[in-house]
Amino acid sequence: MPYLLLLFIVMPIIEIALLLRAGEAFGWWPTLLFVIATAILGSSMLRQQGLATLNKARSRVDSGEMPAQQLLEGVFIMIGGVLLLTPGLITDLFGFLCLIPVTRQWLATQLSKRAFVGFSAGMPGGAAGHSGQAREASGKVTRRSSAGEKGDIIDGDFERIDN
Repeated sequence: MPYLLLLFIVMPIIEIALLLRAGEAFGWWPTLLFVIATAILGSSMLRQQGLATLNKARSRVDSGEMPAQQLLEGVFIMIGGVLLLTPGLITDLFGFLCLIPVTRQWLATQLSKRAFVGFSAGMPGGAAGHSGQAREASGKVTRRSSAGEKGDIIDGDFERIDN
């Protein structure tokens, strides 16, 4: 609840105050042109970075790997696009941080570390991706050594019974 309060009430007030200050310091027209220019630049970056991430995800899927990192980066690209289309200086800053590849990859890595720690707490080996197991698309579980070599494959079938 406090985060939603900050996001939807306090943040717009801060943005309006900053835009008013920028309008006083630089003039209204330059401030307005800056807001429009960041929206145009942001939409261009959104298209470019979105397509690049989509191509990376496709190549990972084609090679039989799960594109988890690219999916998280796609979420940050979407968030960055929304923030850049929202008028304001702080939202533009965070929007550009979400669209710059280096910071976006860092943010996605940090989110995956935090989000999957609780999820994978019961798994042997701890955090997701470090448990020594990889689930393949066919439903097989493959145990891999620390060097990434495949070991025994455990294969099984299941039947779903709905009540």
